[in-house]
Amino acid sequence: MKIISVEEAVAMIPAGASIMVGGFMGVGAPERLLNEVVRQQKQGLSIICNDAGVPGRGVGKLFDAALVSRLIATHIGHNPNTQQQMLANQVAVDLDPQGTLAERIRAGGCGLGGVLTPTGVGTLVAEGKRQIEVDGIQFLIETALRAQFALIHAFFADHLGNLAYALTARNFNPIMAMAADTVIVTAENIVPVGVIAPDHVVTPAPLVDYLIANG
Repeated sequence: MKIISVEEAVAMIPAGASIMVGGFMGVGAPERLLNEVVRQQKQGLSIICNDAGVPGRGVGKLFDAALVSRLIATHIGHNPNTQQQMLANQVAVDLDPQGTLAERIRAGGCGLGGVLTPTGVGTLVAEGKRQIEVDGIQFLIETALRAQFALIHAFFADHLGNLAYALTARNFNPIMAMAADTVIVTAENIVPVGVIAPDHVVTPAPLVDYLIANG
């Protein structure tokens, strides 16, 4: 794990990259990283996140700047910019049930090929997807999700890269930290090793590649 500036971190992300972005309706979103993505104008991004947020906050900033070419999420949220770009075919949108999205990401982080779920069987969600019957019940085969980068926000990070989260920031950040080739983290507080009790570590240091310096 290496501590670097936000400018250095975002400079590593190429145009057209696939990026998982933590956060839940803006809570737990890595705002400093997203601001820098906008400043450096990284175009054509494929974004995997819970929702499109709202204008001016979280991943909503990426849609404000028209930097997204594809969105994989659970819902659009309250973002009219995303809606307009989707309807104008400027952004391809894939919507998953929330539990399905979380499990696809978790599967990607655990080295699995995908998951079986009954959610969506017999609906539009099932179109084009393989199905399998287990004990008389139909399941969709939902493939695992991984990304080139994960942009993560934690409440605490120590100097080794161990992370702890607060409240709903824990919904997607930890599983995304497992499912990307390169994990870049911002934190509210960077503390000495030992301040985060071992039982409170949610994302262990070996999963973290870069921590953004505070200050």
